[in-house]
Amino acid sequence: FIGTLVASPIYAGLAARVRLNRLLPGVFWFWLVNVLLFLALFRMAPASRGVAAAYFIWFSVVNLFMISVFWTLMSDMLSAEQATRLFPLIAAGGSIGAIAGPVVTRFAVRAVGLGGTLLFAAGGFVVVIALVHLLMREKAKLRACGGGGQRTTLDHGLRGGSLDGFFQLMKSAYSRRQAAFMLLMTWVNTVAYFLQTDVVSHAFSAIEARAVAVADISLAVNICAAVILLFGMGGFVRRFGVKAGLLLNPLIMAVSFVVLALSPVLLVIQAIQVVRQVSQYAIARPAREICFTVVPQDERYKSKNVIDTVVYRFGDLSAAWMQAGLRFTGLAVVGSAVAGLGASLIWAAAAWLLGRRFEQLHRQQPAA
Repeated sequence: FIGTLVASPIYAGLAARVRLNRLLPGVFWFWLVNVLLFLALFRMAPASRGVAAAYFIWFSVVNLFMISVFWTLMSDMLSAEQATRLFPLIAAGGSIGAIAGPVVTRFAVRAVGLGGTLLFAAGGFVVVIALVHLLMREKAKLRACGGGGQRTTLDHGLRGGSLDGFFQLMKSAYSRRQAAFMLLMTWVNTVAYFLQTDVVSHAFSAIEARAVAVADISLAVNICAAVILLFGMGGFVRRFGVKAGLLLNPLIMAVSFVVLALSPVLLVIQAIQVVRQVSQYAIARPAREICFTVVPQDERYKSKNVIDTVVYRFGDLSAAWMQAGLRFTGLAVVGSAVAGLGASLIWAAAAWLLGRRFEQLHRQQPAA
């Protein structure tokens, strides 16, 4: 949380001083250098807990920023109509990557050792940088030919200062609704994650068995999410609207927590984790990102980043504290299920308000 709280204003400050067409690939170049730096540190001090902790914390921050920067570019490139058709397919790329990532890791560990896996990550960043340049070029083409995308350009910095993202969040009711949606989604996700940890740790004494149980969940999640995104989610949003896409996730989780409270066993926990993550990645993610296509460009690059990183991590932090309190009182599983149900119902209300405001702003935009 502290890492995101420090990094987000730095990113906003750079966006005010550096042209966006340099900033977007530049941040990925910076992260590529970070990977190579940690590769050198691990080789110099392979047993250092400090280096390991720094790596874990920093790339936990970087992971959020990478996703936020990418989706910001997408929402600054495509109109709401285009996003409704294409964002589910784009999100499917993330699920397919999450399936391929462990496979690549297994191959890399066996072929070049654990340290060599970072070289694969560095190579991945090079590919991403090339793709960012291609996407920026495509954005310019869409604008030049009147292809229906956003009318903004990337040949300039943004007005304002490094704290504008926080100020915009306080001033804009729409941004606050987006922040509430993210905060409550993170609360529900963190509660479900800790429930999984509790139940799996009681069900399996061996670390290896726990790892296999969690890996099985992850594999099922990514396969199901990819299938839904490729073949179903786009049609659902086009037919029922973004508001329905936003509402579906919290309603699914409310039902899941009721089932869990009635039957808090391992199989139910695993099923709920699959349902939770599939609904988050395949339903909530594309629906939420579409909401950013109707805001001004500076809000996409500033307040969106605060929501995607700082608000997300604050949700993680506060939910973990709540979970620790429930464990202390001896209400770890049932208490968490009740808390998750309550958070899901409030989340559904936030989703409805956000979806309604999106529809209002979308109607106010000129037709493409």
